[in-house]
Amino acid sequence: MAAVGRGKTRVSNGERSAYFARREAAKVLGSVLQGDARRQAVGSIKSLIYRPCIRNKKATFALVCQTLKHLPIIKDVLDAATILNAKWKRQQDLIYIITYDILFGQAVSLVGDAEKFLMHHKDALQTALARLLVKKKVKTPQDLVDLYRIPEISKPRYVRVNTLKMDVDSALLELGQQNMVKKDNMVPDLLILPPSTDLHNHPLVTNGSVFMQGKASSMVAAALDPKPGWEVLDACSAPGNKTVHLAALMRGKGKIIACELNKERVIRLKETIKLSGASNIEVLHGDFLNCNPNDPSFSKVRAILLDPSCSGSGTASVRLDHLLPSHAAGHAADVTDTERLNKLAAFQRKVLMHALCFPAVERVVYSTCSIHQIENEDVVKSVLPLAASYGFQLVTPFPQWQRRGLPLFKGFQHLLRTDPVEDGEGFFIALFTKRDDKNHSKKQATCRNNSKSLTRDGCTSRFRSGKKRIVINVAHTKLFLMWLHAKQSRRKRDNFNTGDY
Repeated sequence: MAAVGRGKTRVSNGERSAYFARREAAKVLGSVLQGDARRQAVGSIKSLIYRPCIRNKKATFALVCQTLKHLPIIKDVLDAATILNAKWKRQQDLIYIITYDILFGQAVSLVGDAEKFLMHHKDALQTALARLLVKKKVKTPQDLVDLYRIPEISKPRYVRVNTLKMDVDSALLELGQQNMVKKDNMVPDLLILPPSTDLHNHPLVTNGSVFMQGKASSMVAAALDPKPGWEVLDACSAPGNKTVHLAALMRGKGKIIACELNKERVIRLKETIKLSGASNIEVLHGDFLNCNPNDPSFSKVRAILLDPSCSGSGTASVRLDHLLPSHAAGHAADVTDTERLNKLAAFQRKVLMHALCFPAVERVVYSTCSIHQIENEDVVKSVLPLAASYGFQLVTPFPQWQRRGLPLFKGFQHLLRTDPVEDGEGFFIALFTKRDDKNHSKKQATCRNNSKSLTRDGCTSRFRSGKKRIVINVAHTKLFLMWLHAKQSRRKRDNFNTGDY
């Protein structure tokens, strides 16, 4: 803060606070816009702002959201004013934030080089805005904003009590001192508060005693239901809310392997784990598809939580995705969206098939925050033959929940859906559990013990039969089952011919 520290003019506390708030907001805005451009977000707007490193969460949240809401206007104004040279274009995130404050927000003091530059061109910015109003045939800047506005969904504020640090009744009592609070009737460590409740800077949130987590999101780890002492693999774990929920459900006992490929998201994951106080989580920076199911380090994994990358269509309102540039252009990009959904679904099928390959696994939860059939029922249906070959079946998580999967195949009633309008979030949960079949288990154990390799294309198993080696890619499930049936038929025929039957 050279401009603040060196200047002879005395800087007030308010000016100093505003200076830092704009720069914190600019960092968050930069992460949001970069992730949106790549269609691979580091985190939602809220999750980025709720990081421990953000000091003034409430002010930063408001500034980022308002800048995003006005961003199409800000960009048009800056383009029309033609005031930015290469130096300032490299700092466009900060420029957007300050321009918002100059045109629509609070008064901007001459603290900071960027502030001084833009205030020097304030007249040019205001003139460009006036011309934009005439061009769009509206009277006020608010009329411009209304052109892009999407109605927001009002829903209760949910918080999950981190039972590693605090029991539910104590949290209920403390939060109830200033708010109306009640327990959720389905997820035991979840509390419900009124929609307008602001807990950004509440001590229980900042010290990790409670996490602001939606009901549908909290149902995922609860559906897996890991027991204390188990080894669990969280395959796509960042930002980590579900990971630390697993740790709480396990009472801090056992072991959780939290796998995450993206370097920036690993940082976010570690921050969440530290905040939660969980001590039984091991972070694995790498690709889940590169985790060999037959590696001894995974030999005791009994449950896998799989919440892979998805379209996020079920939480668009919660994530504030309607504020992002891609959303404004999304209605004209149906072909691009279809291609993206197809790619996501292919990846989701691959990782789900991979999760079913781990020898000791008894429970697998597959979840998305998507409303699209292609990412949900279609993915589950495509892996059912493979799941059955490994002894897995679909079972019903939260039987009392009324909203179920689309009736596309036998067993759809085991699937769980939440509705983005009725429930505030659109989630999908499928729970696979292994049948207690000793004969089937023996066959699968023999099959897996002969497995020799793994590739990124799925579980490629190599079996030796005499001198002949057969390579099967279980990504092609029909081929795999045909081969398995033929192999078993040959074995029965050979046993019959030798009298071993």
